[in-house]
Parts: sequence; structure tokens; C-alpha cells
Amino acid sequence: MLTYPGVVDLPESTLTFLAGLLAEDRAQRRTWRKLPPPEQALLVLVHLRKGERYEQLAEGFQVSVGTVHNYIREAVRLLATHGRTLLAAVWIFAWTQSNFLILDGTIVRTNRVRAHNKLYYSGKHKYHGINLQGLTDPYGRLIWISEGLPGSVHDLTAARMHDILDLIDRSELYLYADKGYVGGEGDRLLVPIKKPKNNDLPDRDKEANRTHATTRSQGERGFAVLKNWHIFDRFRGCPRRVGTFAQAALVLATEGL
Repeated sequence: MLTYPGVVDLPESTLTFLAGLLAEDRAQRRTWRKLPPPEQALLVLVHLRKGERYEQLAEGFQVSVGTVHNYIREAVRLLATHGRTLLAAVWIFAWTQSNFLILDGTIVRTNRVRAHNKLYYSGKHKYHGINLQGLTDPYGRLIWISEGLPGSVHDLTAARMHDILDLIDRSELYLYADKGYVGGEGDRLLVPIKKPKNNDLPDRDKEANRTHATTRSQGERGFAVLKNWHIFDRFRGCPRRVGTFAQAALVLATEGL
């Protein structure tokens, strides 16, 4: 396999941040690795940012494929543990910021899982994937991302399974969401007004929906943070780990800059 010089479009601070976490973890566990922390951190960032496969990384960093797998798994787990829980994200925001958050969902495409193809198949998107739920602040900054659920799970069902609606209701924040969450419980869930069958919406309801869409549009920027990490273009690992990888990417995007 040929090798070549390459670049990763990330600042030096991201590498320093991850290398510091790895070095601290090694010191606490009194363990040793073939690559020093900065090189392991670079390997992980190349995988997450560029989506390069294990075989390519093994050749480029002169280690085995098994070592690449272990390095990535170790670093992603470590990063994910530094992310905020849903409870922490909501309550910190409730005490210090505005009075509403934006809820949105996305499907991360995965390789087909033959044994559970119906479970992971998203009828809306017409491919196999993992459902992720995210909370965004009014400025489009993603503050929390969920564990992954099979792609067949509806967004409203996913929000209920993660207890998002109940927690938001208790926090006294308002929650803007799209029509995929129509029917959700709680007085603080704000969704578009549904068009009645065989009838047009009154002008006041159309204007309310336009205002709602303008506010909620900022939330669509939240998941753009994942699109910059090309590992999510088509996730090739175990589908059950998509959420952990997404949480790791969020930590790098927020704390590692």
C-alpha cells in the first residue's frame, strides 16, 4: 500500500486537547502504548475527520490493524465520558441562558446489518442507519447528543425513550421541534400547526408556522457539526457505537478548539 503526506483540517489545539486526555488516562492507569499520546491522538483525528479506514491508518502509522482499532476505541470512549449528560446540559442552560432549546433528529447512514435490516432501516430516508437526537441552543450550537437508536425508530418515539420531553417540561424551558414531534406530550413542546385534512390553514396559523420555522432553523445548524467529521458519511463500524462516536466528536468540536 502506498503512503503519502496529508493534512487534517483541525487546529493544533484539538490535537493538544486529545493528546492531553490520553496522556492523563495513561498516567492514571499506569499503562503503555507503542505510539506516544500525540501520535495516537493524530491517528484518531484522521479517522474521525477524514473517515480513513483501519488498513490505511495501520499502514500510515506503521502499526497493526488491531492496534488501530484499540487506539480508536480507547480514545472515543475517553472523549465520550467528557461529554455532558442530558440532565447537565438542560439544567446548566436553564440557569444561565435563554428560555428555549431546539430539538432535532438525524439518521447516520451505516452499512447494512443483514440480521436486523428491518430494525435499522429508515423508511423516511430509505437507507439503513442510526437515529440520533440532539439539543441545540438558540444560536445553533449543539449542546447535547443522544445515544443511537435503530433507524426505524420515529423521532418522537426516540425523544420519549431518551426522556427529553419530560425533562424539558420539568426544566421550564420551551422546546422548538419540527413536525416529526407532533403529538408529543408537555405544554412546553412547540411544534408547527398541522394542516387540517382537505382544508387550508388560516393566515394567522401560517404566520405562526413561519415564525416557528425561522426560530427552529437555527437548530438545523447543530447537526452540521457531524457533517464535518467524515466518519459519519457512512459509518462502517458497529451501529451500536454511532452514538458514542457522535458524543466524542461533539466534545472535540466544543472543548477541543
